[in-house]
This record gives sequence, structure tokens and C-alpha cells, in this order.
Amino acid sequence: MSTLFTKIIDGDIPGRFIWKDDDVVAFLTIAPLTDGHTLVLPRQEVAHWVDAEPELLGKVMAVAQTIAKAQTTAFAPKRVGVLVEGYEVPHLHVHVWPTQSAKDFDVHAVDHNPDPARLDANAAALRAALRSAGLGEQVPTDG
Repeated sequence: MSTLFTKIIDGDIPGRFIWKDDDVVAFLTIAPLTDGHTLVLPRQEVAHWVDAEPELLGKVMAVAQTIAKAQTTAFAPKRVGVLVEGYEVPHLHVHVWPTQSAKDFDVHAVDHNPDPARLDANAAALRAALRSAGLGEQVPTDG
């Protein structure tokens, strides 16, 4: 049975994608900690990050770092947080989010009802930052 994330990757459920390549995708979470909170994950379903092949995990983390640099350009945070947990969806995913302080690391303080227009604007800002960094080939033109 496909995970929720596979359904998003396959287009069965909409997502605000900011990165797509043959192995890894990134899209905004629907429950953000901060503006620009992004999930980076492999297309391949891997339930637990420790079970990922090292090469695939390396690709996921490289894209996470690229997204973090785009978040730095788009949102000017003091730091960018990163977290791998996977309790809610058993599909390896890395949370990457702009932070201004340690209080932005409270994973129980997510916005469960974010403004869709704000999410669209955040996705557009991240796509623009990625394109200006010369990475347009992997950046989708829309969600």
C-alpha cells in the first residue's frame, strides 16, 4: 500500500513541490513550524531512515542542504533546522525549516491550519531562490 507521501509524489494528492529529480522530491508541509517548512524525501518508499541505502540517504541530505540554502535566501533565518523522525508517515522524510530561535524547534507547535495563500507564496519564494542559485532544472514551474 502506498504511503501518503507516495500519493503526493504520484500526483494523487496535491502538493506544493519546490524540488523534483529522479530520486528525491521536496514539498512544503501542510503543518509548518515556520514559513518555508519543507519535507525532503526519496521517491522510493523507505519506512525508516536507517534502512535507506547510504547513496540514497546522501542524496536526500544533499537536497535538504540545498533547500536550506534556498530558505536562507528566501527567509533570512538565523539558522535552518533539520529533523528526521517519520512517526506520522512511514516514508523517510527530512524536515527542513527556517528558524529565528530555539523555540522554533517545538515540533508540537506546528500550524495545523496554515493560510493556503501564504503556503503558495512560500513555495514561490523558495522556487525563486533555487532558480537564482542556478538549480532551475530541478525546480517545478508549479506545485
